[in-house]
Amino acid sequence: MTRFSVLLASILTLAAPAAHADEDVMVVFDGSNSMWGQIDGVAKIEIARDVMDNLLGEWTTSRQVGLMAYGHRRRGDCTDIETLIAPATGTAGDIQAQINQITPTGKTPLTDAVEMAAQQLAYTDRPATVVLISDGLESCERDPCALARALEKGGVGFTAHVVGFGLGGSEDAASLACIAEETGGQFIQASNADELGAALSTVGTAVAAAPEPEPEPELPEVTLTVPETAVIGSLFAVAWDKTNHPEDFITIVPVGADDQIYTDTVLTGDTLTALLRAQSKPGLYEVRYMDRESYAALGRADIELVDANVTISGPESVLVGTTFDVSWTGAVHPEDYVTIVPAGADEGSYAGYEYVRDATDGSGTLSAGAEPGLYELRYVLDKDARTLATQPIEVTDAQVTVSGPETALAGSKVKVNWTGAVDDNDFVTVVPMGADEGKYTRYIRVKDKSEDMLQMPAETGLYELRYVLSEGARTLASQPIEITAPEVTVGGPDTALAGSKVKVNWTGAVDGNDFVTVVPMGADEGKYTRYVRVKDKSEDMLQMPAETGLYELRYVLSEGARTLASHPIEVVAPEVTVSGPDTALAGSKVKVTWTGTVNSRDFVTIVPMGSEEATYAAYVRVQEKTEGMLQMPADAGMYELRYLLDEGRKTMARQTIEITEPEVTVSGPASAVAGSNVKIGWTGAVDRRDYVTIVPMGADEGTNGSYVRVQETTEGMLQIPADPGLYELRYILDEGRKTMARHTIEVTEPEVTVTGPEEIRAGDKLRFSWTGAVDSRDYIRVVPMGSDDDYNKGDYARVGDKSEAELTAPEQTGFYELRYTLDEGRRVIARHRFEVLAADAALNTGASLTAPDTAKPGSIIDVGWSVESAGGDQRITLARGDQAIFTWITAIKTGDGPPVKMPLPDEPGSYELRFLDVSKQEVLARKVIVVE
Repeated sequence: MTRFSVLLASILTLAAPAAHADEDVMVVFDGSNSMWGQIDGVAKIEIARDVMDNLLGEWTTSRQVGLMAYGHRRRGDCTDIETLIAPATGTAGDIQAQINQITPTGKTPLTDAVEMAAQQLAYTDRPATVVLISDGLESCERDPCALARALEKGGVGFTAHVVGFGLGGSEDAASLACIAEETGGQFIQASNADELGAALSTVGTAVAAAPEPEPEPELPEVTLTVPETAVIGSLFAVAWDKTNHPEDFITIVPVGADDQIYTDTVLTGDTLTALLRAQSKPGLYEVRYMDRESYAALGRADIELVDANVTISGPESVLVGTTFDVSWTGAVHPEDYVTIVPAGADEGSYAGYEYVRDATDGSGTLSAGAEPGLYELRYVLDKDARTLATQPIEVTDAQVTVSGPETALAGSKVKVNWTGAVDDNDFVTVVPMGADEGKYTRYIRVKDKSEDMLQMPAETGLYELRYVLSEGARTLASQPIEITAPEVTVGGPDTALAGSKVKVNWTGAVDGNDFVTVVPMGADEGKYTRYVRVKDKSEDMLQMPAETGLYELRYVLSEGARTLASHPIEVVAPEVTVSGPDTALAGSKVKVTWTGTVNSRDFVTIVPMGSEEATYAAYVRVQEKTEGMLQMPADAGMYELRYLLDEGRKTMARQTIEITEPEVTVSGPASAVAGSNVKIGWTGAVDRRDYVTIVPMGADEGTNGSYVRVQETTEGMLQIPADPGLYELRYILDEGRKTMARHTIEVTEPEVTVTGPEEIRAGDKLRFSWTGAVDSRDYIRVVPMGSDDDYNKGDYARVGDKSEAELTAPEQTGFYELRYTLDEGRRVIARHRFEVLAADAALNTGASLTAPDTAKPGSIIDVGWSVESAGGDQRITLARGDQAIFTWITAIKTGDGPPVKMPLPDEPGSYELRFLDVSKQEVLARKVIVVE
């Protein structure tokens, strides 16, 4: 096998295209129906024919000129454009002849025609000229001016001259003039025969005057810097002082090579340095900076490529197929590789190989060939697959043996052993005697063992055990073995019920994965249905088919699916009955009975009369019983009870049953408060899992809201929705979710209030109350003012069976709300606004207190006050800051007027002076005092 290295670029000799002294020309002629229009009593087409030779002068003998026409064949067709004469020299007479035959007919697709002419002239590759002769506007919905701009931008010296003949007005002239203006051509109008002749002469003269070719631009000189020498095949650094164009490239060629020859290349890009790959042969070379367009060398630098100092080493001899170590020094390139090949193999040949990668001095592993003989280790340069170093190596034969029994039963597993294993991936297999080299069937890898169990074939005959090398699949050792037929029997009853399980037995089992199956008498070899693995047993239970008839019990080898023994068995129909009531209520459960059970997994089901075989709905397994409760359908009608075999879903017995509509009622109040629980009742309950629910009036069938199961009762409490409106109570069958009865109920808005203080200090106990509670699980929560109604953070209190509660005021000052929220639907139905003040703020509601802000422990202070309404049991109290309102440390009645002497505690801390109206249980004023 020869290994070709991939070159970065093929060596090409580039030939510059031949230069055209003059552009090719395409005359585009208007053959549209409007050319029948007359000027001075003569058709425009006739005038044009008479003066065309004014355009086609002597210049046509040396220039390639063609003719294209449009609108000359079909009416109303914007694709009617045809090249009548391909560009060639000396075509003037042919062009005149073709124009004389044109019959004006159709539309004016002049834009498409000019575009097609430019493309035929290869306007993007070389200079091209189009001469358009037209008498009117574009009539196929294209913009000729836009096309002209595109042709000018994308072309190489593209020019269009336009002659407008008998144009209708300034709009016509403008749409044609822009074609010439955008491309540097001439636009000339002609309104009669003389003017047309003059116009064509003028254009002919312009076309005949070939433009002077633009001088080639001077190319810059580039200075290259390279090392004096480099190792063959290696990467070496190249630098240059300027980049002419990012698509210029650097290459290396032998000294004296033509300028337009190049080999390996790297693009200059936007940098000034690159790595270039050296050639594979030593000698004098030249690194060149190449211009991308002209392939001219803008810079050159000499470099000498020298041979690499590479070595390769390994063992002097190895066994066939073994893996061995190999090492090298002086690696040149990461994609170089080491390989082993027969001695004297062609350059570039390789077998197993390993890349040297980044290891200049490194090692790796190779696999010896399968055939003994003289070989070579080679270090191969990836560049041109050139061998840089070799070492001879001898591959010797291995001393391998394989052994096993002289005979074995078909399909069995036998112990085989071996000696002298070469490689863990070698394998031992069994094949027919004399099989081709490399053939194998079942096999085992030798790994690090010396024996293992090997699967024998299913067919009897003479075979070989073979030890096979993984490398090359060569047989190193063999032993004959005869595969003999095992003596196997299989037995069971002569008859069995369809779908039943019967005991089958066997003798002479070969392999635990062999199996016993039941198949129709005479079934093809390898066919099977239900089966049991023989494992280490001699009998088991086997499932019989659902269909009656003659069958066979077969003992089948797992290896090859070959039948070793068989026993006939007849599958007969079981005598099964199923019974139940003649009628049943829709959605109810009824008792069904059966006799002649075949299999405990058979089942009784109910299906609409005439349903297809194997159809089933609700069902009960027969198990070991003779009766069970079966769920009836939700829809009334004629049905069948069916006894179905689990095996094959075959119906063995059936009975007709009629499902009738139950007489169910549901009742409740005409109205209920949103979120409340109300008592509802029902009659004619069908099944204890049926339920009563409440849904919006007109809701789709099967819609559910809150619900109660009917169970064994006739009434229950149902949660009413949070939103007011018209609703329905519905009695719904659990089976099929069918509505059997309904009752209209209006859900009304509850009248709930919540009250509390208008102001409170941060962290104080917040007492509040409510009226009109709907449900004991409703709750009142403190939330920041403006929070969404679904805000669920902060403390809350369930209303329970109370009418008031206490929470702690928030620590953050600001405006808050107490919100009464329905537990059903989490809907807010009442709220109270209050303000949280600073923890030391004075709270006055009908009175005010005057006292110092701080005082010493144990001191006595004067406390003054003013009050809007004096009288009753009014007191000045001193309490701890967290003490309940109507509890205190000291209390002094206000009857003697202000001020009073208030003794302070000995313990420092924050305390509160309070003006209390005890008789009315009101707090009229509060003031914080700090004892310190």
